[in-house]
Amino acid sequence: MAAKSAHFGITIRNVTKTFPGRDNGPEFRALDNVSLDIGPGEFLTLVGPSGCGKSTLLDLVAGLSTPTSGELSIGGAPITGPGLDRGVVFQQYALFPWRTALSNIEFGLEIKGVGRRERAQRAREVLELVGLAAFARHYPHELSGGMRQRVAIARSLAYEPEVLLMDEPYAALDAQTREALQSDLRGIWERTGTTILFITHGIDEAIFLGQRVAVMTSQPGRIKTIIPIELDSRGVDAASAAGRADDLRSTPDFVAYRRHIWGLLHDEVRKAFEARDPGLAAAKGVA
Repeated sequence: MAAKSAHFGITIRNVTKTFPGRDNGPEFRALDNVSLDIGPGEFLTLVGPSGCGKSTLLDLVAGLSTPTSGELSIGGAPITGPGLDRGVVFQQYALFPWRTALSNIEFGLEIKGVGRRERAQRAREVLELVGLAAFARHYPHELSGGMRQRVAIARSLAYEPEVLLMDEPYAALDAQTREALQSDLRGIWERTGTTILFITHGIDEAIFLGQRVAVMTSQPGRIKTIIPIELDSRGVDAASAAGRADDLRSTPDFVAYRRHIWGLLHDEVRKAFEARDPGLAAAKGVA
């Protein structure tokens, strides 16, 4: 699967999203006047406190929800609903248990109307890309959690979306598998050039994967700051990739990014805590 010759970026402009209040209470504002530009072919990671609206923002870009106000577009075209220009990978693998790995990957191509021979060839190419060529005929229950997530990623890549949206896809995996898949994803991105928006709670994950890290505020969610990540090459084609990733995470630059982003998030967590219970926050010395 070769890198594409053209890529689409994502534009989010002045987006607000509110939800009706419970029991006739006041409306809940999940996102407030969010503006963000993700360049064509860019890998951007998004972090923020729990409940700050990260997943809500991804749902808007995916076309699974509509903004209360503001505009979203991909490649200049307004987002009006789901589309095959976007692949979405969630925390849960959402594979069809009655389909093999190869057949799961072919599903999106079937929806797109790709012929049987071409979709089988393309599915095998992306299975090779994610290192699962030998498991084409295996069913999901025969694969590990990390392997199932690779199949989910391969399924999203098979129909060559312009944008890949990932909502904490590795959160349920053990630390070793998670770090291995982070390295795999960096390699896939370097080879395909797909624009990626990746949501995570993990600061290390955000720094390791992203070209830029966008930090969100506590409720209502806004973009607090965007931090460019400038680290030595994170290329992952060689067998020693895992060791190099470990080395990278222990470098002074990486540690400095971690400390800076943690400080930004800690401030937001404190604000959220104080908003929920100012008296308790003061008693615990958080204020």
